[in-house]
Amino acid sequence: MSDAEFTIRTCDGVSDLSADQWDALTDAANPFMSHAFLSLLEESGSVGGRSGWQPLPIIAEAADGTLVGALPAYIKRHSQGEYVFDHSWADALHRAGGDYYPKIQIAAPFTPATGPRVLTRNPALALPLLQAAEEVCRGNDLSSAHATFIEESQVELFEQAGWLIRNDIQFHWERRGYESFDDFLAALSSRKRKDIRKERERAQQGLEIRTLTGDDILPEHWDAFWRFYQDTGMRKWGTPYLTRAAFTLLGERMADRIALVLAFMDGQAVAGALNFIGAHTLFGRYWGTLIDQPFLHFELCYYQAINLAIALRLDRVEAGAQGGHKLARGYEPVRTTSAHFIAHPGFREAVSEFLERERKGVAQEQFWLGERLPFRKGE
Repeated sequence: MSDAEFTIRTCDGVSDLSADQWDALTDAANPFMSHAFLSLLEESGSVGGRSGWQPLPIIAEAADGTLVGALPAYIKRHSQGEYVFDHSWADALHRAGGDYYPKIQIAAPFTPATGPRVLTRNPALALPLLQAAEEVCRGNDLSSAHATFIEESQVELFEQAGWLIRNDIQFHWERRGYESFDDFLAALSSRKRKDIRKERERAQQGLEIRTLTGDDILPEHWDAFWRFYQDTGMRKWGTPYLTRAAFTLLGERMADRIALVLAFMDGQAVAGALNFIGAHTLFGRYWGTLIDQPFLHFELCYYQAINLAIALRLDRVEAGAQGGHKLARGYEPVRTTSAHFIAHPGFREAVSEFLERERKGVAQEQFWLGERLPFRKGE
């Protein structure tokens, strides 16, 4: 696809593209759309190969070859690592005699964090890029294209392209001007305030908790966190998504955008949580533990994240997908959005009807959850 000003094509991976030009497409607010993050997934073997995530960025280039727009796209042969669940859609199409896989996924792999999905400084390129994704589907007998965890400011771009909109709920913490953890606690009801203090006391018992970033994160810390990640991954998912090499590359290329919270017992790291630092948001990603300590998950993943967001004066914490238990810890229900292009007209109509019903249910659930926040009345 081309005109006098730009050409749109696919390429084999973000690693093949200029880091400076890729990062110039957006601001630095979201670490998961950075060239460093997406390319290290490729170079570490976390995507590509037998992962079921085949990189296929869709890019727009100016006449002189300069990168002016991109979709971080992947050919998917399963629905793992997406956190927006479409297994029922795949089953329905299969029963009707069709093939749901392969499909296109526009996302940060294995990362349920909101962010831009159309990367460009030129809004006029959004529609041609999304239309190019549709053409890739039609030209290669792919069932569909999906963009997940789209930041609110870009949802309209997908609506204008005619993609179907889907909503879900995550739990995010908002700083609201707090200058300390005690300020946050003061906003809670008396009972919830006491509960959190008790949880933190029990979680920290016998442990030393440290938050490391930048050059303070040593290879031995990544070795320890790899053990935690493996343990959690094997229990939750069956196979952890990231390779060991990915963590080494994270340390080499993104250490200044990482906060690694580790719990030590007798000088040995026994649990940890990995966070990414954005311009406005702290993104909680992975955690794991080798010990059974009450409330340690809440301490490392939620309370330490709140402490860090306050210290860094960030606006919010995104603590990952799902988890109604976050509500009692001051994390509020927030709507998330994905967008979907369905190539087959009949299947598209069925999905559209399903999504209309689902959106109503999600809105009702968000309202119900919002009525049960732990804050003092009047806050």
